[in-house]
Amino acid sequence: MDSQMPTPQALIGTWRRFGPLGPVYEILSAGGKLTGGDRAMRIRVVESGEELDYRLSEILEDPRDR
Repeated sequence: MDSQMPTPQALIGTWRRFGPLGPVYEILSAGGKLTGGDRAMRIRVVESGEELDYRLSEILEDPRDR
């Protein structure tokens, strides 16, 4: 990862949204490494309460919320 990018641990407890108009989610924890150098992150979708794994690379493309 580039030194300008936040570490997975630094993202825990922050809020983002799926695209500019999508639902908000909270980043809960960092998971294991995935193929291609990516990493799994555990998130909770605020609207539904659903928890799921989401790629760090996708999180970094989503806009911050709050």
